[in-house]
Amino acid sequence: MEKNLNSPSSSPSNKPQGLRATLGSDLLSGAVVFLVALPLCLGIALASGAPLISGLISGIVGGIVVGSLSGSHTSVSGPAAGLVAVVLAQIAALGSFEAFLLAVLIAGVMQLGLGLARTGALASFVPTSVIKGLLAAIGVILVLKQIPHVFGHDSDPEGEMAFEQPDRENTFSELFEIVNHLHVGAAVIGMLSLLLLVLWGKSEKLKRFPAPLAVVLFGVGLSVVFEQLGGPWAISVSHMVQVPVVEGVSGFLDLLTWPDFSQWSNPGIYVAAVTIAVVASLETLLNLEAVDRLDPEQRSSPPNRELLAQGAGNMVAGLLGGLPITSVIIRGSVNIQAGGKTKLSAIWHGILLVVMVVGLPWVLNRIPLSCLAAILLLTGFRLASPAVARKMWDAGWDQFIPFATTVVAIVFTDLLIGLCIGMGVTVLFILSRQLRRPVRRIAEKHLGNEVLHIELAEQVSFLNQTALDRVLEDIPRGSHVLLDAQASTYIDPDVLALIREYRDVRAPARGVELSMVGFNEEYELEDKVLYVDYSTRELQDQVTPAQVLEILRQGNQRFASGQRLNRDLARQIGATAEGQHPLAVVLSCIDSRTPAELLFDMGLGDVFSVRVAGNVISPKVLGSMEYACEVAGSRLIAVVGHTRCGAVTAAVNQTVTPPAPSEDLPRCQHLHTIIEDILGCVDTDDLSGFEELSNERRSELIDQVARRNVLAVTKRIISSSDTLAKLVEDRRIAIVGALYDVSTGTMEFMTDEAIGLDDSSE
Repeated sequence: MEKNLNSPSSSPSNKPQGLRATLGSDLLSGAVVFLVALPLCLGIALASGAPLISGLISGIVGGIVVGSLSGSHTSVSGPAAGLVAVVLAQIAALGSFEAFLLAVLIAGVMQLGLGLARTGALASFVPTSVIKGLLAAIGVILVLKQIPHVFGHDSDPEGEMAFEQPDRENTFSELFEIVNHLHVGAAVIGMLSLLLLVLWGKSEKLKRFPAPLAVVLFGVGLSVVFEQLGGPWAISVSHMVQVPVVEGVSGFLDLLTWPDFSQWSNPGIYVAAVTIAVVASLETLLNLEAVDRLDPEQRSSPPNRELLAQGAGNMVAGLLGGLPITSVIIRGSVNIQAGGKTKLSAIWHGILLVVMVVGLPWVLNRIPLSCLAAILLLTGFRLASPAVARKMWDAGWDQFIPFATTVVAIVFTDLLIGLCIGMGVTVLFILSRQLRRPVRRIAEKHLGNEVLHIELAEQVSFLNQTALDRVLEDIPRGSHVLLDAQASTYIDPDVLALIREYRDVRAPARGVELSMVGFNEEYELEDKVLYVDYSTRELQDQVTPAQVLEILRQGNQRFASGQRLNRDLARQIGATAEGQHPLAVVLSCIDSRTPAELLFDMGLGDVFSVRVAGNVISPKVLGSMEYACEVAGSRLIAVVGHTRCGAVTAAVNQTVTPPAPSEDLPRCQHLHTIIEDILGCVDTDDLSGFEELSNERRSELIDQVARRNVLAVTKRIISSSDTLAKLVEDRRIAIVGALYDVSTGTMEFMTDEAIGLDDSSE
């Protein structure tokens, strides 16, 4: 569903800002975009073999018409360098520029249809690595293509962006031609303009005025000075902007070219229209996505609305004699870097084109191309920042290689061919990931047995079929397997057929016990979970205290490492409703960070949990333990203390600073009974100078008291309960202490001090 940027539910960054707050920055950025767009419009027209005025018309229409209708805040449209080859080929195929204009008009109508059909969503399928590669490639091309213009070597059209150039040179060979065609005056203006741009950006005071405008004024002024000097310093007409000079509005209208409607029955017109519509729409959607990535406010542009705006723009351009229009990254990035906030900047740049081309063309023709090239060169450097490549490298090979491939392919071919190559490499990586990691395999050691847990992906397509078949084939005979589709939103019918065949034929023949979860009626596979993931009477009778201790140890390791077992808790509720057979009794503190079932990764019905502050004992606690072990059959008592225990800390503090007799410690009626039980574990010799110790050392001493308290409680259990003592003597139970570290999640078991846990119990 397309996002409405003006709806109340839109994010704050998508809400339109007040006109007063953005007017100044939009007018200034629009002026900067105008200066950059002017030579690009002329250069693209020249490279396309079209009249120069056609490029200006497209720039005007792209700014005013498309800018007004578009939902993008920062994108700027106009004639696109990526369409130069298409325009050249189609003009030659149709035989006249007027026939080509009819194809542009029809292409605009087709784009309206694409927008109404909501095909703009296709842009969201382009991977991030390709989009970032597109931006970086445009930056690299701008740097390489503008270096000759900075030095006054202007034989190639400024808007030419393809690797192979109309002058039979290419991007790199053109650099060597600078030596033979260096123009001293233009080169000085270009280099000083570049230096001024860099220095301007470092001054907070100067930043209030756009550096590109300052550079243009500087370039014009310096060209006047060089004209007075004459000789090699004088800037010739070929090194200046060359806008067609017209006499007012009537002169401008005389330059317009109208489409040849008599060609409407020519099939070639419609072939050209389809080509232009598809290529222009694809380039627009990709450029729109790329410009949105550059937007500091990260606003999202509605792609279908953009197609409608582009369609209207190309219809107008075709009627008035303009080149095909697309959203253009160069203009959009310049707009963002100049501080553009809303689409007013794009509209204003189109208005400036009209006013200056119609009213003041002689002013524009005083601007040196080398200073405009310096602006574009710095824009390119910012797009191709080394930091971007570094981030993609850090993201891994599956991100960096498509990114780098896209950059290299676009630089050495053109925009569309390079994007196709980048997308192709990305698809290969996607297929590779699908084939290599179709599922996640986890070996889970449940209470009853070991289960191989196989998690299916969110989308299980036909691409996963071979890999899943290989995984199922590798399952050892006699295993217990849980096939988990709970996270899957789609499973291909062929994959379902494979699973059914394995369930009904291969698994029974190989003695594989197959459990399944997450397969609903839609997949025609019943949910069934057969493995035992809770304690039963049979399991309770079979295990020894040492084995129960190992179960607790492994459970804590899973908890600390974040690899907890998969459990169906709802099923456990039903399975344990008629009775319980816990394996252990866990006496722990009431601290909110020490829930026994979580710390030991246990489920419902697995442990008795007794919780009391300071994990101390009392007749009621002992009675609970006696019931758990003598009546319910538990095989182990675990006394679990923890670091940074509040009750232990209170006992230590009371030892260091005894309360006055009149004080009610600490205003609680019964808390003192718990603290008194712990006081016997406090060694006053260790607390000498306690108040002067560092916090870390204090914590260590408190944790030592907590450890001694755990051991004291384990011994007190035997001395206070004949029932439990007899069970230990009969090797039916064991008692062990443990200290839980609240900062790491790990458990230290004090097996050397355990009671009843010896070789005979294993």
